[in-house]
Amino acid sequence: MKCPFCENPDTKVIDSRPTDEGQAIRRRRECEMCQKRFTTYEKVEEVFFMVVKRDGRREAFDRHKVLNGVMRACEKRPISMEEMEALVADIERGLNNMMEKEISSALIGEIVMDKLKELDEVAYVRFASVYREFKDINTFVAEIEKLLSRPADAASGAVRPVVGKEGDGHGSN
Repeated sequence: MKCPFCENPDTKVIDSRPTDEGQAIRRRRECEMCQKRFTTYEKVEEVFFMVVKRDGRREAFDRHKVLNGVMRACEKRPISMEEMEALVADIERGLNNMMEKEISSALIGEIVMDKLKELDEVAYVRFASVYREFKDINTFVAEIEKLLSRPADAASGAVRPVVGKEGDGHGSN
């Protein structure tokens, strides 16, 4: 591995550790010439597939685009970068397991929304508003009403928020 600082081709591995639930290996390296250290990641090359956009264009799948969308949706929410990375890795793994050469952007968007709905409902609504191109406040309200009408998740013990009427002590801040 070439040193990113001095471009010396001789570097040595100081430490190796598995990351991403064993899906990658993190290696700390040191340049034998300039003695600077840097980190590299090694992972299995995933199956290559194309994303079919709404207008019919095709482009190579880019996990960074998915991650950027998730990061924007989760902005200022109590969600760690590790949780966002894990969500995107889970999505990417699922898409690769489909073993398809082409996957529609619509399907990818729906999968992202499903995962965000499980992680954080505010992030889900943010992502859905951009992805589904909400045109007005009524579309937001309809989506939020769908969330509120969902039964509590018995497995996780999650409780849906109570939205009250004005003056009853519940609701808006």
